[in-house]
Amino acid sequence: MKDSNLQPLQKVLRVLIAGIYLADKENLAVDISREFSGSKDWEVEQQWISLGKNQPKPEMAPLTVQRFEMHVPKFLLLNQLLKTVNLYDFEYVIISDDDIVLPPGFLDSYLARVSHHDFAIAQPARTHDSYIDHPFVEQLDGIDARWTRFVEIGPLFSLHRSAFDYILPFDEASPMGWGNDFVWPVLAEKHSLKMGIVDAVPVAHSLRKPVAYYDHASAAKTMSDYLSRRPHLPKKDAFFILESYA
Repeated sequence: MKDSNLQPLQKVLRVLIAGIYLADKENLAVDISREFSGSKDWEVEQQWISLGKNQPKPEMAPLTVQRFEMHVPKFLLLNQLLKTVNLYDFEYVIISDDDIVLPPGFLDSYLARVSHHDFAIAQPARTHDSYIDHPFVEQLDGIDARWTRFVEIGPLFSLHRSAFDYILPFDEASPMGWGNDFVWPVLAEKHSLKMGIVDAVPVAHSLRKPVAYYDHASAAKTMSDYLSRRPHLPKKDAFFILESYA
C-alpha cells in the first residue's frame, strides 16, 4: 500500500568549483572554499590547483588535486583539471580565482539568480572598491541582474551544462584566457544561450592587481593575435545590456 504522505525525492543538484590559487602569495583560497562549502542548496565539489613551491595550507590540502611549482597559464590548467571529471555530473561549473571576497551565502544566492534568469554563462558583478579592468562589470546599484553580451574571464564566472559543448575545453590559443570573453558572446548567440551579470551578489576583487604576476604586454599581444583569427565582438558591441532585471 502506497503511503500518500511520501513525496518524490528531489534531485540533488551538483556544482563543480574549479579554482586556482597562488600558494606562494597572499591569497583568500581558504575563505573562498569555506564559503562555497557552506551551500545549503547545492552539492558542492571543489577541485583546486596550487601554483607555487609552498605546500597547501591544511584547510586546502583535501581540495587540492594538482600542484605545480612553476607558472602555467591559467586556462591550460583549467582544461587539464576539467578533462579529469565527468562534467555532465554537474549542473554548473564555477571557475574561481583566489583573490576575491565572497559575501555570506554567495553560492546559493548567486546560482538562484543565474538559474532564474537562465544565464548559461554568467558572473557576479564587482564591488565598487574592486580592481576593475572593464567598468561594464562594476555593480549597478538597484538591479538584480542584467542580460548582457559580455561576461569576463575572471575572477569568477559560471557555466551551465547547456554551454559545456560550446565553451569547453577552453580555447588554448589564448592560454591565459584573454579574449575569450569577446568570443563567447558570438558562440552564445549562435547557440541561443543567455549571458549575464548578477549585480545583487557582487564580489570584491581588491587583494591583488589583476596583472601583478604576469607579463601584460605578452598576454595582450597573444590576445590580439587570438582575436584576429576568431569571430568576436568589438568592445563597443560587447559592453551592451540587452535587458535589466529589478
